[in-house]
Amino acid sequence: MSTDTLTRNGQAAKRNFVDDFESPDFYQIDDLLTDEHKLIRSSIRDFVKKEITPYVEGWAEQNHFPYEIVKKFGDIGAFGPTVSEEYGGGGLDYTSYGLIMQEIERGDSGMRSTASVQGSLVMYPIYAYGSEEQKKKYLPKLALGKMLGCFGLTEPNHGSNPGGMETNIKDMGDHYLLNGAKMWISNAPKADIAVVWAKNEQGRIKGVIVERGMEGFTTPETHGKWSLRASCTGELVFSDVKVPKENILPNKDGLGAPLGCLDKARYGIAWGVIGAAMDCYESARKYALEREQFGKPIASFQLVQKKLAEMLTEITKAQLVNWRLGKLMDEGKATSAQISLAKRNNVALALDVAREARQIHGGMGITGEYPMMRHMMNLESVVTYEGTHDIHLLILGNEITGIPAFS
Repeated sequence: MSTDTLTRNGQAAKRNFVDDFESPDFYQIDDLLTDEHKLIRSSIRDFVKKEITPYVEGWAEQNHFPYEIVKKFGDIGAFGPTVSEEYGGGGLDYTSYGLIMQEIERGDSGMRSTASVQGSLVMYPIYAYGSEEQKKKYLPKLALGKMLGCFGLTEPNHGSNPGGMETNIKDMGDHYLLNGAKMWISNAPKADIAVVWAKNEQGRIKGVIVERGMEGFTTPETHGKWSLRASCTGELVFSDVKVPKENILPNKDGLGAPLGCLDKARYGIAWGVIGAAMDCYESARKYALEREQFGKPIASFQLVQKKLAEMLTEITKAQLVNWRLGKLMDEGKATSAQISLAKRNNVALALDVAREARQIHGGMGITGEYPMMRHMMNLESVVTYEGTHDIHLLILGNEITGIPAFS
């Protein structure tokens, strides 16, 4: 990969390299996939090779979110693939959704975050908890990328404890008054709508659809990120925002409502990060075969082979976990704890693979000619958002013992 064509004027020039990625499949997991699964994966992979990997190092270097990618994601069906076709979704199964997230995150975690938030955290709650009018109003535009959404749960004082949220709505008779703030919100600076979680006067958590342009609603951008630099992150600030009563999600409330959305997003992450791990592994494998030291390829040395063997082993194990979890999701049997196990395990192994792959590349591994440092920085966010590494550990501990250790 060559970075000599990158520009610094807010646009990224196309790099002169061939993206010939093919995912490792040591246990012939493709035999478990349908022809439709493989066709979907192939189409998204081709899209990533054309629209993301030639430019993403430049976007990351410049901390630039290419807003034009939103419409392109809509065109290829990356938004809300499990949502019914009646509302503009793909009507696909969860294995298809996982494969889409895997291929997009192979390109970049920030790109996958954009798609994941739109599908799992914006379209899903409107689809599952919204009124018929809300579904018809928002979902088709979100699916096509004509509208971008974000999800407001995390607050300045409440991250791992979302139930402690301070953002609130007050019934004013013909409308609600929304006050509070959310932070670390993917898509926020560019979002047309936000699905926001707030407490009513009785302390019950409600979902609210807030539209850009509502007076008192602002979305300041978060600057200085060293991670997810190709996506946009910001805050949601509400100062006496008048929200029409028809913008309340009517069919589910309480903390279980936003957590149900997070389950869908965490499932997508479990698949997505394996795409990043595969990208790092493939880069390391190819580099080890090409790079010579002491008169022979470094792939011939035992320690390098050890690293590659361990990477492939962990990726293969994660592929099998994801496939089984996808089946459970399709059958409606997947539990939150099972999703937590996959999210926690797969993000951790993806980080390990990225670090080991970086070592195989030596000094070249810290440059933008190879993807490891960008993936590593991105994965440091992924290991934290949608439930931190430690919180998922405690979710599993609670499942195992029946004793919650959160408080």
